[in-house]
Amino acid sequence: MTTAQELDERYGRTRRKRAPWVIAIIIAVVGVGAFAWMTATREMQSVDADDLGFDLVDSHTVTVRFQLTGVQGKDVACVVEALDEEFGIVGWKVVEIPAGEEHSQAISATVPTVAEATTGLVNTCWVA
Repeated sequence: MTTAQELDERYGRTRRKRAPWVIAIIIAVVGVGAFAWMTATREMQSVDADDLGFDLVDSHTVTVRFQLTGVQGKDVACVVEALDEEFGIVGWKVVEIPAGEEHSQAISATVPTVAEATTGLVNTCWVA
């Protein structure tokens, strides 16, 4: 004759261990929290540069105007490039922008070139 305990074991009515599930849920919550924290800190340090225009001063100089949007109270550095008609780089310069209290700043940078440029633009910016 089978007992009630044997029937419970046969048909899966035994107590399941909860420890593995609890540990898995804790690990998942910690992982999601770490991912959210890394994303938030990366976004707080991001800098966005939008080209506003350029002026060809002469055959060896270009002035690039751009708007810097991003972090407040931190120094920023940007790479500004001058390109020829085939989009080859004929001049570039690292522009260091001191910390400002405004969320957005209009910047103008003069780039010396080795040949005549047809355009100027901002390649990238980062928190210095």
